[in-house]
Amino acid sequence: MPDQADLLPGTLDLLILKAVSLGAVHGYGVLLRIEQISGGALEIQQGALYPALYRLEHHGLIKSAWGTSDNNRRAKFYRLTRAGRRELGEQAASWQRLVKAMTAVLTATPQEV
Repeated sequence: MPDQADLLPGTLDLLILKAVSLGAVHGYGVLLRIEQISGGALEIQQGALYPALYRLEHHGLIKSAWGTSDNNRRAKFYRLTRAGRRELGEQAASWQRLVKAMTAVLTATPQEV
């Protein structure tokens, strides 16, 4: 199993938006999708996921509809709204800027200072 990474504050919503952007998925499927696309490095606890899903839906970033899961159980399936796609793009761009800046700082050499 790869090393687990700690989630930074404020990243859960972005991860959920990205997972849902890949196709409609039920709540527990969001956990599995994040774990899968992170190669097992990110693990979201159910106790954090469901309040975040509620918050994102309350803010109009995702919508839910009842459906049937793969194991034939009734489940809420989530999908992005137009506002959710816009928010995902903005947050992803912000993270890319931060990653670029952090990479520059962490790879700096004495000759560059």
